[in-house]
This record gives sequence, C-alpha cells and structure tokens, in this order.
Amino acid sequence: MPMRGQLIAAKSLTLEQRDRMFGLMDAYYVNLRRSQFEQDLGEKRWVIWIEEEATGELRGFSTQMLLDVNVHGKTVTALFSGDTIIAKECWHEQALTHVWGRLALALMDRYPQGSLYWFLISKGYKTYRFLPVFFHEFYPRPDTATPMDVRELLDTLGRHKFPSLYDPVRGVIRAGAEKDRLKEGVADVTPQRLKDPFVQFFLDRNPRHQEGEELCCLAPLSRENFTAAAYRVIGAPPTPWEPLP
Repeated sequence: MPMRGQLIAAKSLTLEQRDRMFGLMDAYYVNLRRSQFEQDLGEKRWVIWIEEEATGELRGFSTQMLLDVNVHGKTVTALFSGDTIIAKECWHEQALTHVWGRLALALMDRYPQGSLYWFLISKGYKTYRFLPVFFHEFYPRPDTATPMDVRELLDTLGRHKFPSLYDPVRGVIRAGAEKDRLKEGVADVTPQRLKDPFVQFFLDRNPRHQEGEELCCLAPLSRENFTAAAYRVIGAPPTPWEPLP
C-alpha cells in the first residue's frame, strides 16, 4: 500500500482531520485527552500528514514547530517535533522521514550555520533509534559524553518548552500519573533489541519511559550532519527550494 506524505500548515487543519489524528493516536496511547491534544496542536506550525495513496486513509502524522532561545547572547533555533505516530503496519514505510528530512533541508537555507538544531523528546526507543541512523552528531549517546555547551542548550530548550516538567539532572520531561503513554505491546523491548547499544542506552537514561517520561535529545541540523542513510530516504533536495506552508 503506497504512502503519500505532505507538509501542511497546522492552522489549515479541518475538524475532520483533527478527529482522524486524535483517533489514530488514541489507538496506541493511554491517558490521551482531547483537550491536551488540541492545546499541543494549537501551538504547532506544521503537520507532516501521511496517508494511503489509494484510499486517503490517515496512517501517520508528526507535528512540528520552531523554538527560539537565547544562549549567551546568541539566538538558536530548534525544530521541535511534537506528537508523532505511525500505524504499526506502516512502520517500515519512509514517507514521514522523507517529508521531515525535506523540511529540515529547507530550513537549513534559512538559518546561519550552527544556529539550527533538532530538539527531539523521545518516550520510546524506536524514536531515539532514529538519531544514529540519520545523524553523525547527536546527544545524548552511549559512545561519548554530552559536551557542556550542548548540555546547556538542551537545558535551555527543556526549560523553555517545559518549564514545570523539565528535569535537568536526568535530562527528561517528567510524567505525572495522567500523562499519556504508549499502550503495552505497541513498542515493547525484546531481548534481541537489548543487544543494540543505542536501545540499551535509551533504557538506561529513560527508565520511566513506560510511564510517559521523555528523553531530551539534540542534533545539529546541517547537510554535513546528515548520514548517507538519511539522504537515501530524503532524496535529492528540491531545486528551487519548495516554499514552506
């Protein structure tokens, strides 16, 4: 079943589209509240929308926004990925990462070198595992300590986006009893997965992920930092650059 992905403005979403998005998330999460979903969606600038080409059925989405923070007098911009879900039977599809990668490439031309990052919060190992596939440099990671300047930027972004929930000691977004979290059986860790050092690292750094806690991660957004595997998924950059909605 071929998939079609597109980047759309969040403000243009219809009620029917939002209903479909909430319904897809509700199939995989517990403690999901419509009011919180709408509040989170209301602050986002874009939605990556993934649907079946033949039927138009929604099969996945990811919400995106830009965050600006000041670190030692320098403005740093981060692409922040919020609610993200892909139907389990479509996990092998690359439509979402293709569209996300082209969004990242488009943003790279609009920001000075070294001032653009991806700020990712991960409540599951599958999301964290995306980092070593797509990026040469990212943090935190199992093979090297997080540099102090990166840690400072992570702390700044964490406090900026989640002022009451960010835990700078553990580098996570804390979760209360009512926090949404993945249902059992959706992305359980198998013994085979534990052989992967990145999966083991994620579990060590975020032992409460099953309660909905999210590990804060950061990767510089630059062409040089994308891996060859990333470019195979993204494809050649558009010429001229596609306008962003």
